[in-house]
Amino acid sequence: MRVVLAEDLFLLRDGLVRLLEAHDFEIAAAVETGPELSRALAELEPDVAVVDVRLPPTLTDEGLQCALEARRKRPGLPVLVLSQHVEQLYARELLADGSGGVGYLLKDRVFDADQFVDAVRRVAAGGTAMDPQVIQQLLTRRAAEDQPLERLTPRELEVLELMAQGRTNAAIAGKLVVTERAIAKHTANIFAKLSLEVSDDDNRRVLAVLAYLDRGR
Repeated sequence: MRVVLAEDLFLLRDGLVRLLEAHDFEIAAAVETGPELSRALAELEPDVAVVDVRLPPTLTDEGLQCALEARRKRPGLPVLVLSQHVEQLYARELLADGSGGVGYLLKDRVFDADQFVDAVRRVAAGGTAMDPQVIQQLLTRRAAEDQPLERLTPRELEVLELMAQGRTNAAIAGKLVVTERAIAKHTANIFAKLSLEVSDDDNRRVLAVLAYLDRGR
């Protein structure tokens, strides 16, 4: 599995390279600036990109912007954001395009190598890997009566919350100690109650997660 890695801090970048290589990933490129990231994503066509949000030269949201531009040119490119910051606007855009794997982890909440490696593999396979704190920060307030999530049962909300963390139906079933068939039924009910019809253009799982992110507290 070929990875393009973007991180401006040398020690962290070198550590991530060594970690990924130790778990049989091929590092196609390890870069430190936005322009280098853009070139690497365009020329090397990796299986997954692992990017920091704030890269030189601007040290603002360079990494996320490069990743989003790369996904516009190559729809479905899996992107895992690894950052100390949650950039809400671009993070929501990354989640909203509905194609390819996406993830957003906070550096100081990645507690072991297995957790990080699992997230990279999950995103590369087309799944999601979301830190719960990122989800919390992306929540927006709306009036409860305007929320279709109010139609969901407590169990369906629990399933949707785990879905927002990037868990598969099998993983959710294991967490809740129920059958995968039961989770599939809950998921179908969630899609129906949120009026998410089957479409070739939209990923219903991602759209359901976005509805969860928008719910009022």
